[in-house]
Amino acid sequence: MTALRLEKVSAGYERDPVVRDVSVSVRGGGWLAVVGPNGAGKSTLLKAMAGLLPGAGRILVDGRPVHSLSRKEKARQLGYAPQDPVLPDGLTVTDYALLGRTPHLRPLAREGAADLSVVDEVLARLDLSALAGRRLGKLSGGERQRAVLARVLAQRAGLLLLDEPTTGLDLGHAQALLELIDRLRREDGTTVVSTLHDLTFAAQYADHVLLLSDGAVVASGTPAEVLTPQALQRHYGATADVLTATRGDLVVAPVRPV
Repeated sequence: MTALRLEKVSAGYERDPVVRDVSVSVRGGGWLAVVGPNGAGKSTLLKAMAGLLPGAGRILVDGRPVHSLSRKEKARQLGYAPQDPVLPDGLTVTDYALLGRTPHLRPLAREGAADLSVVDEVLARLDLSALAGRRLGKLSGGERQRAVLARVLAQRAGLLLLDEPTTGLDLGHAQALLELIDRLRREDGTTVVSTLHDLTFAAQYADHVLLLSDGAVVASGTPAEVLTPQALQRHYGATADVLTATRGDLVVAPVRPV
């Protein structure tokens, strides 16, 4: 089943397309990594998928145009985490994560024990339990990033749109986060679309990679098909080897030019 389909999508700001004619499908429970050099249009494309930008073409979520969804329907089906969110500094981590449960509440209803249980589980998985009562304004950059992801994961949406989810995280927390997302994908059938600067993470977690350059799709396929030394040289201007680790995972390793 196709969870997300883009058909010749163009999007941008003030009639100036940043991405052009993007077509791709993501199966239910799949993971699409959108990669590309700075300024390629990755974040713009993700905002278009979330229905936050006007544009041309069609974006279908479970067969329905994203712009036809009501605000509550969209919040139940789509969990979107921007790269640079504005956070209410006065809220605690728990209170902020509980905002992710709002789409599942009846009008004027308050969160119940089940909602608190979901949030507690997410905070534990993101190593945030010890910070549950801390105000957002007192968090470090990496802790704030994990709090944003806690709110999104607490939504339990079927489709997650994550813009650079590992920004500001150390290696261990980045791996733990991606493992949690992958667990949701495998166990609950959650569909994931993420932009990622770390190409090794993209290769190891995504089953489909979309490479953008100058707003256009220049490659689409499995990580091994897209992340080649030739493509990295051409579109990133980078010299790199693509290696196979002991367990079969791909590793993108920059090397010094000769």
